[in-house]
Amino acid sequence: MIDWLSSMQQTFEYYTVDPNTWRDVKKIENVISSTIDRDSEAETLGSATITMSEAIGECYVRIYLVAIQNGKTYKVALGTFLVQTPSWSFDGKNKEISVDAYTPLLELKENLPPIGYSLLEGENIMSMAYRLCRERVRAPVIEAVCDKNLYDDFVANTNDTWLTFLTDLIENAKYVFDLDEMGRVLFLPVQETASLQPVWTYTDDNSSILYPDISLDRDLYGIPNVVEVVYSNGKDNYYARVVNDNPNSPISTVNRGREIVHRVTNPSLYGDPTENQTKEYAERLLKELSTLECTVTYSHGYCPVRVNDCVRLNYTRSGISGVKAKVISQSIDCSAGCKVTETAVYTTNLWR
Repeated sequence: MIDWLSSMQQTFEYYTVDPNTWRDVKKIENVISSTIDRDSEAETLGSATITMSEAIGECYVRIYLVAIQNGKTYKVALGTFLVQTPSWSFDGKNKEISVDAYTPLLELKENLPPIGYSLLEGENIMSMAYRLCRERVRAPVIEAVCDKNLYDDFVANTNDTWLTFLTDLIENAKYVFDLDEMGRVLFLPVQETASLQPVWTYTDDNSSILYPDISLDRDLYGIPNVVEVVYSNGKDNYYARVVNDNPNSPISTVNRGREIVHRVTNPSLYGDPTENQTKEYAERLLKELSTLECTVTYSHGYCPVRVNDCVRLNYTRSGISGVKAKVISQSIDCSAGCKVTETAVYTTNLWR
């Protein structure tokens, strides 16, 4: 097993993949460099750019990191992609061909359901998604078992691709698409970051694989520090006003020097509302609206962390300590050091 915190020799290998057996076929010897992008918000969840000295036709390619440590050799898959869209440059001596490559989900994106295609009420969502996906991609598809059934007929829009149709379908069961490094199509249950356990802890101590650069985006624009609730049912009239004047809160009236007001009129309150209930609703609402999503970007040497994994960040020199975040994107530079630039998100409450 590789110790990712210790030194090792690293090289990269590339193989064509048989789309019928999904096994490696032939080693590609003419690759100069490559970059892999994994992105949970991209439609096909990622892509790769491969630079080589000679062109290859359209085919699936699998990229490996080969690590040598303590006399043992390890081969770790980084991704499997369908090569397309070549371009080339020539500097007078050497020709370089750059090809864009895409995940197996491209096969779902490039094909369309028949006009008026529908699934019937009562069908099991994930069973149908598995069957439809398996019929339309050459990559292996891993089935997810779920008891959620369609509560109504599910009809394709005229502008749907199979990818958008299936993405919307599995959303009804609270699932999303995922891929592993071998290119297999997975169905991943949606989970809140708070419920996840970290698979890796990044630290800035002496054994750190973190690079020194880090950036944090905290958009405070429009976050209120005052909530007003006005309720009237023709018989009773209630008004509640809650103010964040906590000097320890960066968005409080004390620290901002002004009020940013969010007003709600006649919210849906349980039973016969009371003045107390209206005040409690205003307090809950201000707490919810004071929750901020932070985006942090950092770089590290490669380790077995994937998009959608939960990680813990202890970057004490930057003021980040004990933060539990969910990885949403990675860019992997397949060269010496195998630098990974990673973006993760976490939430913090600015008013307690």
